[in-house]
Amino acid sequence: MTTNLIGTARTRVDGPQKVTGGARYAADFNQPGQAYAVIVSSTIGLGTVTDIDSTSAEKMPGVIAVISHRNAERLPYLPHRAIIDPASGERLHVLQDDKVRFYGQPVAVVVADSIDHAERAAAELRISYEAQQPLTDPTDQMVERIIPEAGSVDRSRGDADKAVAEAPVVIDETYNIARENHNPMEPHATVASWSGDRVTLWSKSQYLVNEQAEIAAVFGVPLENVEVVCPFIGGAFGTSLRTWPHVTLAALAARQIRRPVKLVLTRKQMFFTTGHRPRTLQRVALGATSEGRLTAVIHEGTGETSRYEQFTEALTSVTDYLYSCPNVQTRYRLAQLDTSTPNHMRGPGEASGIFALESAIDELSYKLGIDPIELRRRNEPDIDEGENKPFSSRSLIQCYDLGAERFGWKRRTAQPRSMRDGRLLIGMGTASATYPAFHAPANARVRLLADGTAEVEAAASDMGPGTYTSMSQVAAEFLGLPLERIRFKLGRSDYPQTPSHGGSWTMASVGSAIRAACLEVQAEAARLATTSANLPVSGTSIEDFEWREGTLRRRGEASLGISYQDIVVANRGPIEASGSAQRDPSVAERYSMHSFGAVFAEVAIDPDVGTITVRRIVGAYGIGRVVNPLLARSQCTGGMIGGMGMALMEQTALDPRDGRPVNAHMADYLMPVNLDIPALEAHFVEEIDPHVNPLGVKGLGEIALVGTAPAIANAIFHATGKRVRTLPIRIEDMLTA
Repeated sequence: MTTNLIGTARTRVDGPQKVTGGARYAADFNQPGQAYAVIVSSTIGLGTVTDIDSTSAEKMPGVIAVISHRNAERLPYLPHRAIIDPASGERLHVLQDDKVRFYGQPVAVVVADSIDHAERAAAELRISYEAQQPLTDPTDQMVERIIPEAGSVDRSRGDADKAVAEAPVVIDETYNIARENHNPMEPHATVASWSGDRVTLWSKSQYLVNEQAEIAAVFGVPLENVEVVCPFIGGAFGTSLRTWPHVTLAALAARQIRRPVKLVLTRKQMFFTTGHRPRTLQRVALGATSEGRLTAVIHEGTGETSRYEQFTEALTSVTDYLYSCPNVQTRYRLAQLDTSTPNHMRGPGEASGIFALESAIDELSYKLGIDPIELRRRNEPDIDEGENKPFSSRSLIQCYDLGAERFGWKRRTAQPRSMRDGRLLIGMGTASATYPAFHAPANARVRLLADGTAEVEAAASDMGPGTYTSMSQVAAEFLGLPLERIRFKLGRSDYPQTPSHGGSWTMASVGSAIRAACLEVQAEAARLATTSANLPVSGTSIEDFEWREGTLRRRGEASLGISYQDIVVANRGPIEASGSAQRDPSVAERYSMHSFGAVFAEVAIDPDVGTITVRRIVGAYGIGRVVNPLLARSQCTGGMIGGMGMALMEQTALDPRDGRPVNAHMADYLMPVNLDIPALEAHFVEEIDPHVNPLGVKGLGEIALVGTAPAIANAIFHATGKRVRTLPIRIEDMLTA
């Protein structure tokens, strides 16, 4: 019997379901008698709906209802705000008034007996507007830049302005990162069905218990009257963390027509109302000695937000702790635009902020004539100087050592344009990566069954990282059972509550809760065993026994012991226990907790036509305990590909006249495809961190994306001698003087 499952590479336990079509996603939960809803999106970027002519549409075949602000139910929209929602502002109250706040805002929904009938009727709807000129470009002089209301966003130690002015060597540059959209394979979808005043939502969600709470608040019904089901997610990257207007519209339509309703967003609509990585403008100023010691860092950033909510992200947070420096100043502002509210997208804030910081560090290394890794080594801090406390663990330099060895950094020649492969210019670049080791309160339930298996339940989600598998491994490890005897269940809001499936805290939080639940059910099983007249250990003390390899044995004895199955049969019913996990606040106060990594990239650039090819990416990461190396490497390579898209391809372009995304489709919104994917390697530094959580794990999903874009940009400079400070970097950037 194998019990040492944590740390072993196991294939996905849900793999057979996915490859055979057995896995059911939100849009697969068709209900008897269901209707189909299609959203009608606004065609202006700001203004008022003056008229909706639905006469013709309502007479079309199969049409059941045309719902707009004129006839929609008035919803209470009671206060509700989760950790992933903007801390300031108010969410969109869909179809509750005639105001248009951004291009693509839902202004009506057509419900029919088939999707074809609904789409045809939606196209027939005639809507008139009184349009105003929206502001959609954060560089526009008319745009107001505000200080976010949510908490203190500006930090300072020392006198950074003075230190920059007096520094022997200075870098002072600006960086511009384009707006991006998530674009997972599975579109957003919700099937809603009411039974009296209770509603069930089969809905794509990374945060089921929040979707349950949000819809309960929107409709003013008790929390227990809302059930959310989502066993599988076809990719998300943060886009399904919030509960967007389409979920409310599906529930609203279903209640209004009194039958189940299915609503699936089109790819185009996913560019409007389900969030995006905000465009950011940044300035980084570095002061340093001629020996490469940082004396000053100034990092200023502006991110876009909507007018009705203040979306903030960790744009400048990394700068406070990544390197040792006595004088550091960070400022963060929001540009209020007439667009929909941005959202968390893989590596939110850190991915954008570290591009500017790591590009500037690379620029400094060339100005000083110091190897980029050596420059970082000279500025490695002993503690988190922003928080003035030690790191729970920090392996950045070890990551650089391991990554440089696997990448072959020693073969790099320092001078830009000095490496070639025939005609092609070859460049090698590197960048640091980091992400907080987050943890949130989580709960889980374990049930021992008479057939010798164990059921584990938690209201988590799985958008692709292998949650079913890794959580099963944790349960198998602590119960001492083979992996095939664990049945892990997620994707229902009535399971024990967990935090969102995002922020790289699922394993740290939910995994720790499963560990706790396993220990609780073992304790309960031992209590029952020692009090059951049907078992030979009845009347003995629990303290005389221990659990080893899934059996209850007397301490120090090698006997086979009593199995879970024996105890369940004697108990004449399943044995169940719940567990919870949360971080000790005193530990969080004592330590700064983060994952670290070093990313290396090699590019080849054709000097005649400017094409950029990424040949290799190697990442080395310090993420504490690795539960499943196979899944962990998959997460890292996926993040690297996302970072490639950020560096070279992804950009949502808005028409300045109305804020319309002009490339809201897969033909013009460029992303890496199979032919673009280079050789990808992920390696892990041996790292023990007893402080972050009982499992000793740190977040992994975000960090691989965080450092990739700057590593590629730095490699492009090494290849060409051209420093591009705007993402994405395109062919035309290579062809300009």
